[in-house]
Amino acid sequence: MLGEKDKKTKLSAFHPSLSFSPSSLLCCRSGFSSTAEKEPNNEKLSKTGSESANKKKPGGWKAMPFILGNETFERLAAFGLFANFMVYLTREFHLDQVYASNILNIWSGITNFFPLVGAFISDAYVGRFRTIAFASFSSLLGMIMVTLTAWLPEFHPPPCTPQQQILNQCVKASTYHVGVLLMGLCLLSIGSAGIRPCSIPFGVDQFDPTTDEGKKGINSFFNWYYTTFTVVLLITQTVVVYIQDSVSWKIGFAIPTVCMFCSIIMFFIGTRIYVHVKPEGSIFSSIAQVLVAAYKKRKVKLPIEKQVDGIFYDPPLTGTVVLSKLPLTNQFRALNKAALIMEDEVNPDGSRVNQWKLVSIQQVEEVKCLARTFPIWAAGILGFTSMAQQGTFTVSQALKMDRHLGPKFQIPAGSLGVISFITIGLWVPFYDRVVVPTLRRMTKHEGGITLLQRIGIGMVFSTLSMVAAGLVEKVRRDSANSHPNPMGIAPMSVMWLAPQLILMGLCEAFNVIGLIEFFNRQFPEHMRSIANALFSCSFALASYVSSILVTTVHHATGTHRHPDWLTNDINEGRLDYFYYLVAGIGVLNLIYFLFVAQRYHYKGSIDLQDKAQDVELGSKGELGYHTAGHEDFK
Repeated sequence: MLGEKDKKTKLSAFHPSLSFSPSSLLCCRSGFSSTAEKEPNNEKLSKTGSESANKKKPGGWKAMPFILGNETFERLAAFGLFANFMVYLTREFHLDQVYASNILNIWSGITNFFPLVGAFISDAYVGRFRTIAFASFSSLLGMIMVTLTAWLPEFHPPPCTPQQQILNQCVKASTYHVGVLLMGLCLLSIGSAGIRPCSIPFGVDQFDPTTDEGKKGINSFFNWYYTTFTVVLLITQTVVVYIQDSVSWKIGFAIPTVCMFCSIIMFFIGTRIYVHVKPEGSIFSSIAQVLVAAYKKRKVKLPIEKQVDGIFYDPPLTGTVVLSKLPLTNQFRALNKAALIMEDEVNPDGSRVNQWKLVSIQQVEEVKCLARTFPIWAAGILGFTSMAQQGTFTVSQALKMDRHLGPKFQIPAGSLGVISFITIGLWVPFYDRVVVPTLRRMTKHEGGITLLQRIGIGMVFSTLSMVAAGLVEKVRRDSANSHPNPMGIAPMSVMWLAPQLILMGLCEAFNVIGLIEFFNRQFPEHMRSIANALFSCSFALASYVSSILVTTVHHATGTHRHPDWLTNDINEGRLDYFYYLVAGIGVLNLIYFLFVAQRYHYKGSIDLQDKAQDVELGSKGELGYHTAGHEDFK
């Protein structure tokens, strides 16, 4: 088993990229507030890191009103736009639900991939402040363009009545209309590329992690960050969606746009207060160097000796971002060749002659962290595919059900996601305070169950959610067809969708939190931006998989005798079959996950306990598995 110190996640170094679904972020808030309580802040920094940090004068809480204000308004803008967008595309742009679903999935995929590029540019070249500043203006321009598609008649098709929509008599959006809309969405994606990977790291930069006051400030910052985010979620999923659905799309889009403008104002007001951390280079360059060096030495044989001294390049840590060293391991042993010292590769002062021919043990083990987690990461992609349906076809179901609460009020279809938020908000504290302590006494494991077990349970809930969605859809479709009416509304309450949304909330509470914590524990502190970028990419690829799946089913299931499963009128299609298909893919993915989880090796680490040991740590171990243990998924 991993030692206690090896298993602790250093929260102060956690930099989530915030590039996943709104409900995922809600569970992150609850999950990490509980994690923070469990983690002692007893780690020590390397000599160089400590001295540099002591010279820094953090902006601290003086900067927080501006940073938190900026973040609050920015999230209100982004999620206020996205929450009800499926309804906007089908009702105002008159797009088929498959076309609208693909637009949402592709946009979501691009938005979740771009933060990887933004993180690289920020870390390697321009820094977080400039990245956020540029990205904020891009987001504002994108918001303005999307808002104009609702305000100006030239940017959207002519309106039509609900009866015309049922009869498919509406004029669909032209290529020009869709092009203007997509241009606005692209600008929003560029904005997300800069804001999402840099927002939390920029807030953490304002505190000094080498002092007790700074550590407490970082933990409080996370609490306030996710508290304000929870408030934003509730506002966007209720008030903003209601305005868009029942009052006016113009006003409903104008509100997020004004919020984005306020976000920029708040951000620049605090410019003189902020701590501006200079970019120290990107981890991507280091990864490339390891791969290139290993390839160049691919024909070199590794020594049989188990000692590392003088054989592998293992210099002391430098800079301010690397807080602990990784021991050399035998897993993916071919990569060890990249750190093997050959003739004339080291200068007399101990520096490397060529960074592309010789790398350090630390760099090699960082690449191994990526390689080890890749199979788990791949399993997460298909695990998130079911979540992608929550903002598309679940909304389509709701539009064909009785959404009334009382004689006058009607629940907006885009607000049903609140059910998942409530599930997460209620379950995570109960899980943390009741379930985990009980399991801990039974299993003697710090978290009650392992992170991989938690992820697997989330995948089970994901599959069950799709099964429940298919069963409810069959009942809804049969009810609508047995009680025909001009609008095609089934005489059953929209609350029948609650079971699938509750199960999806439990999926996120287990799977999303588990994956975030898994990635952040299995990567060194300075690589956690990569960890969160990988998590973001999981959602991106899940969106693309969903888009490919939807398009394939749409074209493959239709015949001359009956329409396809995902036809525009879901009362004629078989959306329930599609849900069962996603559930079947989830079962196969779960089997694959169990296979790779049982073979996963958890990483080990060497905390820098003594400043005088910086040069020696990691250089006296044996050339074997130095991981502190191997936890199987049981």
